[in-house]
Amino acid sequence: MNPTRTASRPRAALRLRTTALASIAVVAGLALSACSAPAPAGAPTGDSAKPVDGGALTFAIANDPISLNPSGIGSGNDTWYVTRQLVDSLLYQDPDTGKLEPWLATSYKSNADATSFTFELRHGVTFSDGTPFTAANVKATFDDIQTAGALTQTTSNFVGYKETKVIDDDTVEVDFSTPNAAFPNSTASVGLGIVGNATLAVPFANRADGKAIVGTGPFTLDSYTKNVSTVLAARKNYAWAPQPLGNTGRAHLDTVTFQVAPEAGVRTGSLTSGQVDVIGGVQPTDVQTLQDAGYPLISRGNPGISFGLSFNLARPIVSDIAVREAIAAAIDPTVVRDTSLNKLFAVATSTLAKNTPSWADESKHFSYDPKHAAAILDKAGWTKGSDGIRTKGGTPLTLQLAWITNFGPNQTSLELIQQQLKQVGIGVVLSGSTVPEFLAKQASGDFDIVWGNLSRADGDVLRTQYSKATTKLHIDDPELETLLQGQLAAGNPAARDKILAEAQARIAAQYYQIPVHELTSILSTQSTVHGIRLGADSRLDSLVSAWKDAR
Repeated sequence: MNPTRTASRPRAALRLRTTALASIAVVAGLALSACSAPAPAGAPTGDSAKPVDGGALTFAIANDPISLNPSGIGSGNDTWYVTRQLVDSLLYQDPDTGKLEPWLATSYKSNADATSFTFELRHGVTFSDGTPFTAANVKATFDDIQTAGALTQTTSNFVGYKETKVIDDDTVEVDFSTPNAAFPNSTASVGLGIVGNATLAVPFANRADGKAIVGTGPFTLDSYTKNVSTVLAARKNYAWAPQPLGNTGRAHLDTVTFQVAPEAGVRTGSLTSGQVDVIGGVQPTDVQTLQDAGYPLISRGNPGISFGLSFNLARPIVSDIAVREAIAAAIDPTVVRDTSLNKLFAVATSTLAKNTPSWADESKHFSYDPKHAAAILDKAGWTKGSDGIRTKGGTPLTLQLAWITNFGPNQTSLELIQQQLKQVGIGVVLSGSTVPEFLAKQASGDFDIVWGNLSRADGDVLRTQYSKATTKLHIDDPELETLLQGQLAAGNPAARDKILAEAQARIAAQYYQIPVHELTSILSTQSTVHGIRLGADSRLDSLVSAWKDAR
């Protein structure tokens, strides 16, 4: 479905475009996970109370953003929580419907083979420094991302990027040398948020502190103190938020402070003691306590790659499919979920989480059967030693597992997985680290297994994670690569779903990833806070509609 205009534009020459490729604009079948509590008062779906203008919101997050450059390499969700407030995107993906809606673009169309996309842009938008938003800014931003190369995490969205053409001030065309049916969905992401000329005048590598970031978003950067806080101030003349957010004008809040609190217990204590208004990364163990105390919870299952084990195929032991299959059979994901999480988190049945468009059930590949795991290893020549760990040709079956310590249940999950694997003779050394340390380890290849997930509300996330061109897992599988590239050229939703289902089946059959549990993002707020919501990717949405009760 093609985005429609949200506001009239005083230009007689405006031509509303229709989408030639419906599959690109519609993310069909996006199902939302049930919230653990009713939607907070003031959210677009609920309360009739009149929002209050003014006030300061303090939001506790687990990690320093690392980089406030929207297309830079940051710390993941907590980075995007902040940068989402500074920049707007061409399109907005409605978390309730999965559809792409207007934002900086009022409409778009695609050519028949998904190699060219034309966006009609909203008139009257300005950057925070007062300069007008035009098609030239879109071109400059996209060219900048493409040029940044390894300095950005968003280049995978531009596979086959050829050029961006400025048709006129309000029309821009983005061209690819190969089909890229996932591109319109990508334009709804924070990483493709549009920045102004003042930002682009600063070298990409020098934008992390945010001082150079000039966006069209509802907030601007007031201050950033590394590992302490990021303070944002509302723009007075903002007037173009997406309609699904319920407030297309200036943000109700005057300021938002993202306060870094790495310990989950500290964040929860800060909320219950009234020191902060909102906390992110609520731990499963705190859910019942917060609910019983009357603190509203906002939760949503994360679409994209499920939490699980992925293998570095450059490492000899795990390059053997027999070892990977044995690991899959030795893990009981239900026990892992029930021990370290709660029922808000679904047991994974595929590489993709269930609320991701194009999800397919691959649970048949992942039945818990430790006897079968042992038989596979026996057949492959791995024999148990006196310490219970198997060896083959003098090499112990001991694997290095890298993971990030920014989500408390990770350690509990992995310690249990470590125990389950040891029962069949597989040793695991857990190597937890901070985000920067993890990224460095991932780049060096110094790991056998990596534990993690990747949130995105489009099945193209499989290509980002497993394509030979983008993966850090050294997967070189022509059959899988054909599927991952083929889905970019699919001409309708059904065709794309079929290809992505085949890709999931291939990943499962080769045990490139062993899914364990899906991620659920959980926030909690004071009862005086309203209008906080999670976006289609289950990350914090724009805070333009958030407000607090008057005191």
